[in-house]
Amino acid sequence: MSTVPSESERTDFGEIQIAPEVIEVIAGLATVEVKGVAGMSGGFAGGIAELLGRKNLSKGVKVEVGQREAAVDVSVIIEYGQRLPEVATEIQRNVKRSIEMMTGLTVIEVNVQIHDVHFKSAERVEDVDFSQRVK
Repeated sequence: MSTVPSESERTDFGEIQIAPEVIEVIAGLATVEVKGVAGMSGGFAGGIAELLGRKNLSKGVKVEVGQREAAVDVSVIIEYGQRLPEVATEIQRNVKRSIEMMTGLTVIEVNVQIHDVHFKSAERVEDVDFSQRVK
């Protein structure tokens, strides 16, 4: 998806235009609010997903904006142990709700790409007890 400038809306007082970058930040904040999200992903750097901090929220988001509608792609890293489909569905709901509430745009789709699973620093793959898996 490419980022394109949104068309402006004319009111009695003048023109209102919401930059795509604003929608990207809203989507990024709405994404990291969801329980189970470790952070935004800037994509794969050398085969390992790059975890972005809060200052780079919009880097894991791409938007396509029209005059009345928006489509959003978010790339995330999920915390280990979370149910991926449930976290992704909650991301979709929260991003849609936040953008629509704050901008008045209709969000036609929110695509979630899960790039990696994040282990807490004290818990490494070698330390995880896989013997307790459900059979």
